[in-house]
Amino acid sequence: MGKDSKAKDSSKAKDPKAKDSKGKGKQADGDEGAGKSQKGGGGKGGGKADGLGTCTYVKARHILCEKQGKINEAYKKLQDGWLDNGDKVPPTEFAKISAEFSECPSGKKGGDLGWFPRGKMAGPFQEVAFSTPVGVTSAPFKSTHGYHIILAEGRKN
Repeated sequence: MGKDSKAKDSSKAKDPKAKDSKGKGKQADGDEGAGKSQKGGGGKGGGKADGLGTCTYVKARHILCEKQGKINEAYKKLQDGWLDNGDKVPPTEFAKISAEFSECPSGKKGGDLGWFPRGKMAGPFQEVAFSTPVGVTSAPFKSTHGYHIILAEGRKN
């Protein structure tokens, strides 16, 4: 069944289910319940090239700061160590910086959020987490909870 929708037009096949959370998360952070209906099958018929935006689960680490200046400081530390050289930040190094800068309780665990399904996280956080390639660190961004940097560690359906 997923192959049929993929063979036609995967965006049309996913539109009815993805309408509330895909692309609209920025406007309505309170729509968490709407995205939860995708939990079981929102991403099954996606493309196979990179899997971005089509997976059902993401494994990620993050840094959360209330102030933009602090998240920028954390990002600068990531840039100085790896990003300026075009390198990917190793999860262990990202974890150290998360423990140092993050104001989220997960910071004590190196920012590890584990595996989470599409629809669990609100608005921009979900959008960035599900669109960042595995092994890549996102640029800082704002959500209703503060400022974040995400390291995507894995994807699965």
